[in-house]
Amino acid sequence: MTEGNPLSLILLFSVPMLIGNLFQQVYNLVDSVIVGRFVGADALGAVGATGSVTFLFFALCNGIGSGGGIITSQYFGKKDVSAVKSCIVNTGYIMLVFPLIVGLIAYVLSEPLLVLLETPAEIMADALDYLRIMCLGIVFVSLYNYASSMLRALGDSKTPLFFLVFSCLLNTALDLLFVCVFNMSVRGAGIATVISQFVSGITCLLYAIKKNEYFHFTKENMKFNKHITISVLKLGIPLSLQFSLIAVSCMALQKVVNSFGKVTVSAFSATSRIEQIIHQPYQTLGAALSTFTGQNYGAKKMDRVKEGYRKSFMIMVVFSVIMLPVMQLFSESIVRIFVEEEPVVEMGARALRITSYFYAMLGLIYVVRGVLNGLGDSFFALLNGIVEVIGRFVVPIYLVGIPVLGVWGVWWSVGIVWSMSGLTALLRYVIFKKKLDIT
Repeated sequence: MTEGNPLSLILLFSVPMLIGNLFQQVYNLVDSVIVGRFVGADALGAVGATGSVTFLFFALCNGIGSGGGIITSQYFGKKDVSAVKSCIVNTGYIMLVFPLIVGLIAYVLSEPLLVLLETPAEIMADALDYLRIMCLGIVFVSLYNYASSMLRALGDSKTPLFFLVFSCLLNTALDLLFVCVFNMSVRGAGIATVISQFVSGITCLLYAIKKNEYFHFTKENMKFNKHITISVLKLGIPLSLQFSLIAVSCMALQKVVNSFGKVTVSAFSATSRIEQIIHQPYQTLGAALSTFTGQNYGAKKMDRVKEGYRKSFMIMVVFSVIMLPVMQLFSESIVRIFVEEEPVVEMGARALRITSYFYAMLGLIYVVRGVLNGLGDSFFALLNGIVEVIGRFVVPIYLVGIPVLGVWGVWWSVGIVWSMSGLTALLRYVIFKKKLDIT
């Protein structure tokens, strides 16, 4: 990525990754659609009520993998083959142990966390079953994210996609089998997801080891490298904390949602799943920009870093403008994909129309985060997480207390927090680029 047109490179790198990310989201979407339509709105609410908790524990692991990928991309930009291999190995050591510890802790804390969030009694049992199964699958999610992060750092965004598509199709088939044929309800959806994640993780890693020369290690490469490990942790831990703080803030918002009852929980679950899809183009663009920035920063080509940021910003704005009328006109039909109960559909559709006004702010978060992560700005990751925590703890509580807003304050608060985080990110970029003399 250190040579050629930045816009073309970012787009060509993003497309396979976007498809892969969309298929990654299909895991949870398939669970939600199948249990929502074949079991009912309560089952959909049970799956959705676990989202912020699973995000918390997945985030702890995925931040380390993302940090390792960024450091790898910087060494790749410097053309330091030995350091690239050592970074892959040492990140792997961390990702072998850390998810096992997090998964065990997550399993033990599942019930207390759902109680803390005031999960409605009607969906508590199903939510607990689903959450505990997902906790057991954390190691498999981390395995795939580790392998894909390393490959993307090396400029390969296509290989992870192939395995993910297969496992996504497998997840759909297993969901239908366990939920519709074996009548295993929410528990069956969770088991199907874990099996599919295992397949995507192990196959992607084995293929990389067999086919990618950077995964062919010597005894020297396999040695523990203190300097590289510290570099990975120095960037990865703030990223984990950022993602975790965002997850904690989502849990705070979920608690507010739960206080309005199961119809609101189901509507919020549906809109959250839909917004996960909306996140993907922004997230993919940010990840591509992170790799692009990391490689060019390593190669000391700062003009390309700035140009990549400008082009990515332009792409983000265009997508945001396109999605606004789509959500304003078709939100009801989109919510019906998940659930058929009219009160849930009506609430979810109106909620989507509210949050769609703020899509540009959501995109701003990912674009700026991408370039700052690529530059190795570990402070921003923590700052961004703190802003979201403050926003989601304070804003929704204030807004739902306003009589004219009531429950709709939940979704207005989502957009306001996106705006707070996006503008904070933009301010940090302006300050940080001056520090690096990016004029």
